[in-house]
Formats: sequence, C-alpha cells, structure tokens
Amino acid sequence: MTIRYCVELSETERNALTAMLSGGVQAARKLKRAQILLAADGGTSDAAIAACIGVGESTVYRTKRRFVEGNLEAALTEEPRAGAARKLSGRETALLVATACADPPEGRARWTLELLADEMVKLTDHTDLSRETVRRRLGENALKPWQRNMWCIPQVDGTYVARMEDVLDLYAEAPDSRRPVICFDESPTQLIGEMRLPIPPAPGQPERQDYEYKRNGTVNLFVSVDAHRPWRKVKVTDRRTTQDYAHCMRDLVDVHYPEADLIRVVQDNLSTHTPGALYETFPPEEAHRILRRLEFHHTPKHASWLNMVEIEIGVLRGQCLDRRIGERERLISEIDAWEQARNASGARINWMFDTQRAREKLGRSYPITGKQS
Repeated sequence: MTIRYCVELSETERNALTAMLSGGVQAARKLKRAQILLAADGGTSDAAIAACIGVGESTVYRTKRRFVEGNLEAALTEEPRAGAARKLSGRETALLVATACADPPEGRARWTLELLADEMVKLTDHTDLSRETVRRRLGENALKPWQRNMWCIPQVDGTYVARMEDVLDLYAEAPDSRRPVICFDESPTQLIGEMRLPIPPAPGQPERQDYEYKRNGTVNLFVSVDAHRPWRKVKVTDRRTTQDYAHCMRDLVDVHYPEADLIRVVQDNLSTHTPGALYETFPPEEAHRILRRLEFHHTPKHASWLNMVEIEIGVLRGQCLDRRIGERERLISEIDAWEQARNASGARINWMFDTQRAREKLGRSYPITGKQS
C-alpha cells in the first residue's frame, strides 16, 4: 500500500515559496518543486498537480516525501542520482589524457574524438567506446587536442628587459608638453564594398546585409597617440613605405608638436622605423633637422602589447571600422569624425602596468644579472 504524505506548510514556508516563484533566477526543477508543495498544501491531488505542472506523479510523491521526512530545503534540493557507472576507470582516463597529449597517428595532423576512441579500444579491454565518453573525460581535464593556438613566444633576455623598462619609465613620467611621449604604429585596412545595398533595420527586424561583397584594395593607417594627454592622429595612406613613415615623423615635428623641444617616439622594430628612413626621403639637412627633435624608443621584439597605440587601434576598429567601407574617401571621412569626437571627449588610455609590476609579474622570466659570492 502506497503511503500518502500530507504537506502542511507554515506561514513562513508558504511566503518563502511564493517569493521564490514571483521573482529572481532559480533552476526550473526547483521552481516546479515549489509549485508542487504549494499545490499540495492547498489540498490538490497528486494527479492534478502532475497534470498542471507537467511532471510525473512519482516526482510529486518524492517531493512531498522529502518535505515530510526532512524539511523544506530537502524537498527543494536535487536528490542525488546513482547514474550509470563510468565507462573509463581512473587509470584508463589517465591513459586517454596521455594519448591525447602524444603525437597523432601517422598521416593525421591531430587527434579527433573518433581516433582517440579507436586508440583506447586498442589499448584497453573495451570492445567499443563512444566519442561522447572521450569528449567528457577530456573535458574534465580541459583538453581539446583538435585545437591549436598560435603564440608569439618572446625570448626574455637582457635586451628585452631593458627595452621594456625603458618604455614603462616613459609612461610613468609626469606629462611634459616640451617632451611629449608619442606611441606610433601602423595597421593595414581592407576597403570592402557592398554588392547590394543593405536593408535597414525595422522594429523586430535587424539590419540585413548581403553575404557577398567586393574588395576594393587596401590602405594603411598610421596611428599616433599621446601617452599623457587625450590626443590621437590617424593618417590614411595608400602604402606603408619608408617615405610614408618619414612624412609621419615630419608631421609630428612640424604640424602636431612644433613647440616641443624633443618628441619621444615609442614604436616597434619594423624595418622602416629607423632614422635612415628620413635620409632616404628628405635631403640630408632636412632629415637632420627633423631627427634632432626626435628620440626613438623601441619596444622589445614580440612585445607590441607594450605600445599604447595597440589599444587605440583596437578601439578604432571596434568603434569605427567594424563594418564595410568600400571607398577611400569615405574611410578618411569616417576616421576623421571618430578622431575629432574622441579627442574632444578627453578619452585617453589609463595605463596601469609599470616597472614595479613588471618585476613582480615577470620576475621568473628576468635573466639572472649576476651571482652573489
């Protein structure tokens, strides 16, 4: 004979369940159990509760039993389930992980779930193994052997550290209008045109854009950012030659900072980013005049993240260039509007990484500079 459990909620319990159902984020199963208890407290039959809430009568029975034999929390909590036995033992899982970290079979570029399942059948007593079992065991160990990330791994030696701390010291200086610090870099951009005009958005309907597009060539963006004040300048050119770079340096000296005594330029190690570029572009007297007002500071190799301008280029792409722009003139117009608005708003980069933090974070990577006797 089946025991029928009678649910009688206190006023406090009833209010708590009502509040749970009226708002907040809860698991769907927990909300259904709350509905079961409230309905049972009102005298509704198990069959009616099951039909109304959309659960089985066995679920109604178990929820009532856990409340009567335990308490409200026990009734609302997920009851532990035995579940099926794990297909792979601990030792077999370790073997799977070791296999996934080893070289794939000859003729294959990387392991797949199917390849690993077949390999485990060969290495163990299992007659078959599903790809889902392999996926779950690998997931528990955060392994995805079919994925590969590309990293640019720098060699942290004395030269790397010296250049890094030189740049960080510049950023840490107090602003000085006579000796500004300018972060400089360049970035290519494609001109992408529409094959058909996009359909504008409407209520309940997002903008629709044809998947086809046309390439209208590329242009280059030379971007300069002041490290200590809200100023940036983007120059669009057809190419990224030595001469284009040299003209950007002359613009810094004659157009943007004519009153500065010395302009400190932070840049990467691109082959065109050298003093020689000015002598290849201008007469010797002119190149010499410009270079007397410039001081170059190079970031370490494979450490472009140390250049503030990389952040600004990311902002430019996210706020302005994340769309199809097919004409050079329109690109210049859009960038000019973005540049003027961003300068006027006083936006600047709040650089938080300094020399002290570098020594704390990268301490193990610093080369040993000497030994104590």
